[in-house]
Amino acid sequence: MNRSRLILSAIKLSRIACSTRLHPAPRVPLPSQVTSFSQISQSESHFFHAHQRRCFSSSANSVVELLLGNHWSTELTNQLENAHFPITHETIVYIVKKLDQAPDKAWGFYNWVTTRDGFVPSSSLYNLLLRIFAKKDSMKKFWITLRKMEEQGFCLDEETYGTLLGVFKKDQMQSDAVALKQFYDRMIRENATDGVAKKVAGAIVEAEWGDEVKKRLEDMKIVLSDNFVVRVLRELKDHPSKALSFFRWVATCEGYKHNTVTYNAMARVLGKEDTMGEFWIIVEEMKSAGYYIDIDSYMKISGRFRKYEMYEESVTLYEFMMDSPFKPSTQDCSFLLSNMSASRKLDLSLVFRVAKKYAASGNVLSRAIYNGLYRSLVNAGSFAKADQIVNAMRSAGHEPDNITYSNLVFGLCKAGRFEEASKVLDDMEANGCPPDIKTWTILIQGHCNAGQLEEALMCFGTMMRKDGSADAELVEVLVKGFVDQKRIDCGYTFLVEMINNAHVRPRQATYKLLIESLLGASKLEESMNLLRLMRQHNYPPYPGPFVQYISKHGTVQAAADLLQSLSSKQYPSLEAYKYVLESFFKEGRHSEAQDLLYKCPYHVREHYRTGKLFGSAKKGETATLANVNCHSVT
Repeated sequence: MNRSRLILSAIKLSRIACSTRLHPAPRVPLPSQVTSFSQISQSESHFFHAHQRRCFSSSANSVVELLLGNHWSTELTNQLENAHFPITHETIVYIVKKLDQAPDKAWGFYNWVTTRDGFVPSSSLYNLLLRIFAKKDSMKKFWITLRKMEEQGFCLDEETYGTLLGVFKKDQMQSDAVALKQFYDRMIRENATDGVAKKVAGAIVEAEWGDEVKKRLEDMKIVLSDNFVVRVLRELKDHPSKALSFFRWVATCEGYKHNTVTYNAMARVLGKEDTMGEFWIIVEEMKSAGYYIDIDSYMKISGRFRKYEMYEESVTLYEFMMDSPFKPSTQDCSFLLSNMSASRKLDLSLVFRVAKKYAASGNVLSRAIYNGLYRSLVNAGSFAKADQIVNAMRSAGHEPDNITYSNLVFGLCKAGRFEEASKVLDDMEANGCPPDIKTWTILIQGHCNAGQLEEALMCFGTMMRKDGSADAELVEVLVKGFVDQKRIDCGYTFLVEMINNAHVRPRQATYKLLIESLLGASKLEESMNLLRLMRQHNYPPYPGPFVQYISKHGTVQAAADLLQSLSSKQYPSLEAYKYVLESFFKEGRHSEAQDLLYKCPYHVREHYRTGKLFGSAKKGETATLANVNCHSVT
């Protein structure tokens, strides 16, 4: 019954909002027959033919396959002995990284490889292992590794430490989070190498690099090791040019020579927009010396490039790695294509460079790779070329799926071709691929982004009529659409309807957006209702906008009601009371603050911090705590 009401309500809302219906649109089918690639240039199309051959697995990949396909045993260790793969830093990091979803395998391999002559674990390997073992089922391995790391003089790096705390918080591993914080603080405090590294970095940062700085470093009589050099470079990560000067100086010191570990550390520091020239010089030096960027360093540097939309650098680095023995995975290629396709600075030549490099290495283009290419083309408005990608995709045995169609809907909406975008959903039904909630959301969001709220509501009504079910993402899209159109009341009605009848649990951001909008329209009662619903959905309290509004325009009773709604306990915290009272003072509403104090519980009125707050008010404008009648609580 509730579902029927919701569907009728959605349809009614869309009809009221719309004065006209969408006109029938010409069909925009995805191509069903393989045609020529004449519309794609030769440089863009020749890579499609490369997918007919596969390359042989590297020795490192063979080891990964061996480890994943067998239980740990004496026979497996014998096979590893006979594999004769190079036991280098880059190889071991590559294998361990490939085992990140199999902590037991990574643990067995790590313990085996550390018994090999000549192999010395590095700080980056230890930090990688800790990220792999940070799971509920492998915490024993985590703590053993962390203690072994400390015993060998290595430090948990700051970035990994932050990542681990985030994982523990997400997985509700509070005791492990507390223990890790204590361990990290003690490690930093007691690690002698870390202390000296900080002093060295401090000396370098304080002055311009030159003979004076070099003399200070020589006078420190520091003992150089790979671990120490890496630690100093990390301390200098915000000063890449000075880090490079230190790196060059170390190379001149008698008895010390850089290796793959220190080169990778230097590359991580230099992989930034302002130091790209120096970065590529170091990379070329590594290559000349027979070293490679390890896969963990690649992922960190590439991630930074993508974050700042440095896609030219991302693609060049990807090509460099694909020419190395430690090639990024298919997922890495797909992820890079996906990032570029969504970029505001989309460059199709870069997209095709990635795909060509991937195929030239002997890889078969997967459905995900095809979809990444397709999305890039429709996002750029190159629909004719996108059709050719679909043809090639079908030729390779991959029928278009919901992701393919959704990409087309997204591209058509971006191009303002909404009627055609709507028709795509009919084509999906006809081709036996009914649109899912994500496809509907893309279409509805496209209308909202274009300010076409009425059309978006019509689509929503059609979706509900076809027995669709809304989710938190779609609800947020429509609520934002209402807010953007200054139709706050409709947004509030819609959200409450979706909560009560569709049983949707809105996102916290959706609540916050609508609460702020309601208060901006002086809708206190409605916003308070949303605050109560937030509590029912176990979101933390959101008092900021309420306190700002009530302290300026609200009544004492409204402030008391707000305080009562902030906690599931009998009383909120002392800080909550103090926050509200201070807000009244800041607005010059001293008498209202005094009236609110009368409504506060005894322990709040008697607390010394409350007395201090009222005692600091101008004499004669408020009563001090001593003058407050403690028995007049209402």
